[in-house]
Amino acid sequence: MRRWKASRIGLYIAAIVTGTAVVFPLWIILILALAPPGKTILSPNFPLIPPVWTLSNFTSALNYPQFTQAFWFSLEIAFFVGGLALAIGIPTAYGLSRLGARTAYGITTVLFVVNMLPSLAIAIPLGAIFDTPGLYGSAFSIGIAQELLALPITVFLLLGAFQSLPRELEQQARVDGAGRFSAVFGVLVPLIVPAIVAAFLLSWMLSWDESTFALILTNFNPPTLPVLIFEAATGRGEANQAVAFSLIATIPVIILTVLLQKYLRGEDLVAGIRG
Repeated sequence: MRRWKASRIGLYIAAIVTGTAVVFPLWIILILALAPPGKTILSPNFPLIPPVWTLSNFTSALNYPQFTQAFWFSLEIAFFVGGLALAIGIPTAYGLSRLGARTAYGITTVLFVVNMLPSLAIAIPLGAIFDTPGLYGSAFSIGIAQELLALPITVFLLLGAFQSLPRELEQQARVDGAGRFSAVFGVLVPLIVPAIVAAFLLSWMLSWDESTFALILTNFNPPTLPVLIFEAATGRGEANQAVAFSLIATIPVIILTVLLQKYLRGEDLVAGIRG
């Protein structure tokens, strides 16, 4: 009984520490966004509970040039990246799952090479490739660039999901007369919906937060929301506007996560190569 109580107490303490670590940065952002700069970042003593609250930071941020355009532009790119990641990642992960574990591991490792390189080393050549009218600064060019980072993660997650399914499911569907396409998308894919949702959400958030490719491929015209935050935080705007932007940028993430939460489970965020 004592061991059980001690383990429960330890679990509660761990939960409190973890919750605090997650919530505290959000609380700091909330303070910076809803308190006057003179009471926060410009004050010698940063207060955890400001004496004054204001909405002037949001008013200033919403009136910032190109804010509305940047917000919708970022949403367009994020959904493009998430959708394209699934369109390519699902058939790719299925194909890899039908190879040997060693071969699948080797190919997946090659895909992650792009993630190992500095973003600038990739963004500058891509900027030269897309430096043509109609492509430079477009949602397509930025989305394709960000897809290089999102696709390996998507394939990795979906590969683990496909490998966890018994092959007999597909074989039985084929015996019943289903073609390969029908067997995969009619039988297997519905069984890994949680993993698909998790892969989409991670790809979406990666795009929503990415700034290096967006900066190189737009040069602030038109900017994405992360680029606009960078612009406001580096002297072209005001610090209070940048913080308000940061808080606004978390709202779509929270909404999308809440809407998709029922499909997400912890085990779907863990993938691997199974032998």
